[in-house]
Amino acid sequence: MANISLLDRLSSLDDMDFGDYKVRRYTQSPDDWRDIVIYQLMTDRFNNPDGPPKHLPWDSAEGKFQGGTFSGIEKKLDYLQNLGVKAIWLSPVQQNCQYNEYSHHGYGIQDFLKIEPRFSHNSNDPEEELKTLINSIHDRDMYVIFDIVLNHGGDVFEYAGRGGSTGWSSSKYPILWRNENGKGVWHDPPANLSSLSPSAGVAPKELFLNNEWRRQGVSGRNGKEEEGDFVSLKELATDYSCGSKYGDVFCVRNYLIDIYKYLIAEFDVDGFRIDTLKYVSREFARNFGNAIREYALSIGKKNFLTYGEVWDQEDKISQFVGRYTNENADLVGVDSATDFTLRDKLVPITKGFLPPVDLVDFYKQRKSVQRGIISSHGEASRFFVTFIDNHDLYERYLYSDKYQSQLILALTCQFALQGIPCIYYGTEQGLQGQGDKPEVVRQALWGKSGAFDESGYLFSCISKLIETRDKFSELRYGRQYFREISGNGKDFGHSVHTPGVIAFSRILGNSEVVVVANCDLENRFSGQVLVDPFINNQDELFNVQFTNKPGSVSRFAVEEIDSANIDGNICKIKSLNIELQPSEVQILVKK
Repeated sequence: MANISLLDRLSSLDDMDFGDYKVRRYTQSPDDWRDIVIYQLMTDRFNNPDGPPKHLPWDSAEGKFQGGTFSGIEKKLDYLQNLGVKAIWLSPVQQNCQYNEYSHHGYGIQDFLKIEPRFSHNSNDPEEELKTLINSIHDRDMYVIFDIVLNHGGDVFEYAGRGGSTGWSSSKYPILWRNENGKGVWHDPPANLSSLSPSAGVAPKELFLNNEWRRQGVSGRNGKEEEGDFVSLKELATDYSCGSKYGDVFCVRNYLIDIYKYLIAEFDVDGFRIDTLKYVSREFARNFGNAIREYALSIGKKNFLTYGEVWDQEDKISQFVGRYTNENADLVGVDSATDFTLRDKLVPITKGFLPPVDLVDFYKQRKSVQRGIISSHGEASRFFVTFIDNHDLYERYLYSDKYQSQLILALTCQFALQGIPCIYYGTEQGLQGQGDKPEVVRQALWGKSGAFDESGYLFSCISKLIETRDKFSELRYGRQYFREISGNGKDFGHSVHTPGVIAFSRILGNSEVVVVANCDLENRFSGQVLVDPFINNQDELFNVQFTNKPGSVSRFAVEEIDSANIDGNICKIKSLNIELQPSEVQILVKK
């Protein structure tokens, strides 16, 4: 198929006008995404039932395509359902530059309307293979999230005389658009696009114009919208204003909005994770979020999820998520952000490199920064997709099998803290990796011996952890309080030792669930943790509902240890005596 226009593609869906998509039947959104555990996978690196990985060893830091397919994912949906995840986040599925053998990640898009043929087991009909996968996901009452890109496309042109990448310039460089072989040949797009290979230039043809692209090289990432290319991935000029069917407005933004409406309509998608969101303007991020939300509502998807990659500090994240109640604007924008700031605290704390009091201080800062954006104590849990591993890091949490219980400790804290939890593929199979580039954490999972074993310690623990989270709504919606602990029954405070003990509660109504985690790999902890004095009575029992260690104490009783004036009320301070093995985490639920 030659380079088709966006308008032609939109009108081709069942020969219906774009606004009439709502007559089709679409999968309903989940009531609340906090009920959902997301599983992030890279299509090229998850599974191919037709053959081994193309490059060995399977866990090498390989940049080329390994051969994972949509049908490979479909063959393992029972496995993922048994793990307990309810949504699958797919790496970008759109067609990348076919002459680039290194864009296995999917972020180098050349045709925004077509599906990557290298993700199809026979390359003949990737669209139908993807639809089969999505239908199978929905048949299991699970959901699918597409990873999408607003900031840039693939290496679709070269800088004349400078190659595929060059330094930043305050003015536009002359460029040469690449043909189907990747050779730069056109200063301006040819007049007759219908004669071109569908792998030449960029599609749809609305984006095949010089002015739609920044063309200023790579910048120093200075926090402005005009950030420049990601090395050879070319930045779209989302601030470019042009005359079009939309009027004299930011036409590239509107093209992108229509492109992703089309993907929702054609593939029945349930959510978008938005790559490099912080490198587009806040205005565009908000407009995109609102436009997608409204379109999804119009076709019956009442809770379509959008969350952005905002790899930055709390003040930057706060500019992209939540309701902008501290500004004179009635805008909502993107729903959530991937929680890099929590990950940057939680990982070193659970590994014993930082004291748990730093986690307490982190949430105090978050509450302060988000004040005026997020309206209530518990509401924050809707605005963050939490994780400890992902595809962009240079190491996985696990770096030796001896630390598997520590990994489960970290995941338990992640899953029990406020947020929508996400687990990275292969974590449940103990994948490890460290190095100087992200490919070290992008292993071809199916190449591992026993790659999809469901009987191992990690798979079993994670499955039980998700089951526990599903069972207790406190862990999904509850207010969150960090609890003071004591090793001698007298001196209470948040743990300042390294390694230390993490302790917090989630409270919903009059029900409290307590989470305690001993980050020390060698020493036990015996002590007390405070609990809510108003909703717990002396001698009531808390059962250990989940632990990563066999042979643990199974229940603890509430004790009154002193009296205090709390908010003008004289009441008894209450605690639980707790016993934790080295590197043990417990979820405690009142019987």
